Amino acid sequence: MTTFELLQMLGYVFNILGLLICIGGLTLARRPERRVLGRSLAVLGFVIAATPLLLQLFGVVQPIPAGAMPPR
Repeated sequence: MTTFELLQMLGYVFNILGLLICIGGLTLARRPERRVLGRSLAVLGFVIAATPLLLQLFGVVQPIPAGAMPPR
């Protein structure tokens, strides 16, 4: 299993986990005394959700070209 295939499988986990953390952070940010913590959690959740895309964008994980995969 290549790192690209592993990243494709874990992409859903990153997206759901990041979304939940982001929503929790935005909920906390509504209170004035927790505003900085809530915004920080919202940014962290966004980064977690965007991790699969960012890894490909910065070249950490190379996607497999469609023509290079053997037929099944």
